[in-house]
Amino acid sequence: MDIEKLREELIADEGMRLDIYKCTAGHLTIGVGHRIIEGDAEYGKPLGYTITERRMKQLFDLDIAIVREDCHRLYEDFSDLPEEAQRIIANMVFNMGLPRMRLFKAMRQCVNDRDWAGAALEMLDSKWARQLPNRSERLVKRMRALANE
Repeated sequence: MDIEKLREELIADEGMRLDIYKCTAGHLTIGVGHRIIEGDAEYGKPLGYTITERRMKQLFDLDIAIVREDCHRLYEDFSDLPEEAQRIIANMVFNMGLPRMRLFKAMRQCVNDRDWAGAALEMLDSKWARQLPNRSERLVKRMRALANE
């Protein structure tokens, strides 16, 4: 998977901030959509607290590594999927996390069957798609395009 392309896509979707803010779900967040958790140096810091670009890059690198591991947990043959499918799935895992992505059972089956049109339909039929219409529409369009290749 082209990690640099994935980074660009995630920055476009998540934004990039050096100050602590509350995401749309109300969680304290920093950097490129990094949810602050216990154990992070930023844990317990107030809204508006800022970090360096270097720290933001460290958090982003860590989050990307976790996403890659989670994608391989979700699909044993993740590396065999088309590049585009890998980046779409990684984007979704980054946004929702592995536990919520595991709930997309019908989509997972479609991906396992290489039924890209079916996977796109399953992506649309979700709370995620209703909550993030712009992001989901872009990713669904890309997934549908795989069916035409």
